[in-house]
Amino acid sequence: MREGPSNVEKIRAIPWRVAANSANTVFTQFTFFGSVFILFLSELGFNKTQIGFQLSLIPFFGLIALLISPAVARIGYKRTFLAFWGARNFVAALLLLTPRVVARYGVSGTLVFITGIVAAFSLCRAVAETGWYPWAQEMIPDSLRGKFAATNQIFITLVGLVVVSVAGFFIERSTDLSRFTILIGAGVLFGLLSMWAYSRIPGGAPEVAATAKGEHSRDIWEALRDRGFVSYLVGFSLMTLGTVPMVSFLPLFMQEQVGLSEGQIVLLQNGTLAGAMLSSYLWGWAADRYGSKPVMLTGVLLTLTLPVSWIVMPRESVWSLYAAMVIAFFQGVSSIAWSIGSSRILFVSIVPPEKKSDYMALYYASAGLVGGLSQLLGGRILDLAQGIGGGRFGVALDPYTPLFLLGFALSLAGLVVLRRTPEAHAVGVTAFANVFLRGNPFQAMGSMIRYYQARDEQTTVAMTERLGRSGSPLTIEELLEALADPRFHVRFEAIIAVAHMRRDQRLTAALVDVLEGNEIALRVIAAWALGRMGDQSAVKPLRRALDSQYRSLQLHSARALGSIEDTERSPPLMERMSSEPDDDLQLAYASSLGQLR
Repeated sequence: MREGPSNVEKIRAIPWRVAANSANTVFTQFTFFGSVFILFLSELGFNKTQIGFQLSLIPFFGLIALLISPAVARIGYKRTFLAFWGARNFVAALLLLTPRVVARYGVSGTLVFITGIVAAFSLCRAVAETGWYPWAQEMIPDSLRGKFAATNQIFITLVGLVVVSVAGFFIERSTDLSRFTILIGAGVLFGLLSMWAYSRIPGGAPEVAATAKGEHSRDIWEALRDRGFVSYLVGFSLMTLGTVPMVSFLPLFMQEQVGLSEGQIVLLQNGTLAGAMLSSYLWGWAADRYGSKPVMLTGVLLTLTLPVSWIVMPRESVWSLYAAMVIAFFQGVSSIAWSIGSSRILFVSIVPPEKKSDYMALYYASAGLVGGLSQLLGGRILDLAQGIGGGRFGVALDPYTPLFLLGFALSLAGLVVLRRTPEAHAVGVTAFANVFLRGNPFQAMGSMIRYYQARDEQTTVAMTERLGRSGSPLTIEELLEALADPRFHVRFEAIIAVAHMRRDQRLTAALVDVLEGNEIALRVIAAWALGRMGDQSAVKPLRRALDSQYRSLQLHSARALGSIEDTERSPPLMERMSSEPDDDLQLAYASSLGQLR
């Protein structure tokens, strides 16, 4: 069996994956996963329990992953995915017959017809995605996974903005079912296009060589004994139970309680897409640099604000659409943070690559079970809560209020559980927040972008200065990179820039390396910078520098020890001053002793 694709092959195939995901975005928005499908089912006369049942079928079929994952591994992840990913498009095309079924068989017959289509689609999708998740784990190098997720999100969001605008245009200007079937037909065509683009991506070869007995070693029970994996599944399940029903029935909430038109509801997705697009690169970059876990937990914290916002938002008001759009924007910000953080930690830290088949099958099956239950639960809660109305403390109460409160409670429980999910080398949430709160994060981000865009030494030096002036921990990696730059003036400026930063062990260690290096000019300025930063861990290297053969290095090291308040060095400095014939060194020793009082 051939090894998986090389990193070079993976990187070359990234444009194909972005193209495939973008085409699939059109399919999802126009068929089973956007507001269009919810409004389509409502137009057919289905009640909320029936809508919830239709939506639940899609994740419920994920349970078959536990049964078919060995066969998928033997056949090949890519081969399985492409076969069933293509088949789902032809099943979705059957929705185009809905107007004829409605005319001939009525609502009850249409319910059976739609249920059959959704079930067949769900089966094809489940088989395809059983192959997709193990294949996806090998598609992107781990070091680039966060940035890829962000870049990919930007492209599919731009496509989504166009798609949603088109959908809103069609739905707003027609009243019959044709406004939905036209969109569904277009979605099917793009679904086929996505299948072709996915076929250009390497990898996904059979994991287990076929044998006469078709043996396959199962790791299901081993996965269930993995505490980190189980903790992730429980937290993920709580988040799914809390958020999926709210988001699924949000279009009906906006229509029935807030008073928005169908076209406005569809266009409301643009707010969510804009929030996701504008923040995705930040979350992806942060996940690669600071770890998946802080990004994931930040997404959960932001998600907790959404149900509260929907409960208190203005209803039947000229401000309703604007408020809904603002909330939708933050919904996009929170959802992409959760998506990037939770998927990256799963692929990079939770699932062992050598056991990906059964780990991913268990993940997909549990996500399907919980996702299906969440849709049934949401629809049933709404039907049972139809009698709720009025208001308390100036806040309107309606049938959606219990759903929002339950979503808040379950998301909060998910936060508690996910905090225990292990990830090596990730910073804590508090430290992660401080990264954005200390210094000037806006100047830092702007300087970082321009630093990487710099094409000559002069511009790089100028941007390095700005990195330090921002005082933000966001720039630490760039400053460390500048300290190792082969160009002298960039390194010189980097030392000065680091001196403007708050104490950081990595920056101090990098300056100590410069202090103990071979370039005397840089060693001297490094001694000054260490004294300005005042980090006690620099005391011993500075003491050693006092014995240097270079007078300038002795001068700055003595002054730096005074700035750091190395009181243990007072007697030796006194002895040096009394026996030192050089006036400048005597003055440096005296200045240091003065600072040490």
